[in-house]
Amino acid sequence: MRLALLVPAPFDTLSGGYGYDRRMVAELTALGHAVRVVELRGRFPLPDAEAEAEAARALAGLGAEERALIDGLALPAFAAQAEAVARRGAVGLIHHPTCLEPGAPRDILEPVERRLFAACRRLIATSAATARSLAAFGVGEARVGVVEPGTDPAPRARGSGGAGCRILSVGALIPRKGHDVLLRALARLSDLDWTLRIAGAPHDPVHAEGLASLAEELGLARRVAFLGALRGEALEAEYAAADLFALATWHEGYGMAAAEAQARGLPLAITTGGAIAEVVGPGAAILAPPGDHASLSRGMRRPIYDPALRAQMAEASWQAGQRLPRWEAQAARLAAELERAHG
Repeated sequence: MRLALLVPAPFDTLSGGYGYDRRMVAELTALGHAVRVVELRGRFPLPDAEAEAEAARALAGLGAEERALIDGLALPAFAAQAEAVARRGAVGLIHHPTCLEPGAPRDILEPVERRLFAACRRLIATSAATARSLAAFGVGEARVGVVEPGTDPAPRARGSGGAGCRILSVGALIPRKGHDVLLRALARLSDLDWTLRIAGAPHDPVHAEGLASLAEELGLARRVAFLGALRGEALEAEYAAADLFALATWHEGYGMAAAEAQARGLPLAITTGGAIAEVVGPGAAILAPPGDHASLSRGMRRPIYDPALRAQMAEASWQAGQRLPRWEAQAARLAAELERAHG
């Protein structure tokens, strides 16, 4: 199979969606498929003129035998190319509809996505929850496939070894990740011994500055460390030394960071936004509604002060993590979905 992945530049952006795309390109290539990444310049998901021109050029530049897989973040830039998208039999890769991003101009993006979802020959969602959400856009169940991310085998987290609870949160510093909600939840637990380490790129600099200011305002500055974007060994070290993983996200198309935490046997404290709660196994996590810092705080109190409960949750997390799908198998599923679209 010859495949072109059309995705906003830069392709090395640190996020769950880009991580999924990069890994699938590598795994599909290892399976013998010819995969070309087409990086689209411009502004996304609310496209500017450059993004729209890039989208048109990308479609025009496809080879005769090349199949187009358009990342959902790029899809709105193809609004003027809907007929060409349909003619080429392009497939949409949907991490979650961009119009559902908190703060996104839904009145603008929703009709565009509705039109382009209809133009795509098939849609591939990265979670069952995202697939279900597409029904609201008029997409029939038969036109949607689900290919969740894979996970790699990982060593079990050893924990901090200290008296307190070392909490790790992994997610870009953008409003959707709910780091402000997590800070407010932990501010209610100042009587407990904990520290918070947030690993995430400051994709929204204004929001990132606001988070630092909020930590100061809440009296948490000495307990909270903003680590910036981490990858490789540096991120592995944070997972290894953590006692609890926390993410107060408003919405996740899947929840890759939570899956990675489970693969290492970390207990979790998360919200139920989107698909993330479906990733965790029974007994592995405390759950709270998105945006409800009071509920999250109540749920986190006992795991923070009770090492025995954390150990029990950690065992449930480790067992669930070993059952998560692996990347090679998921890449084969993605290839099968693409073949189905053109079968």
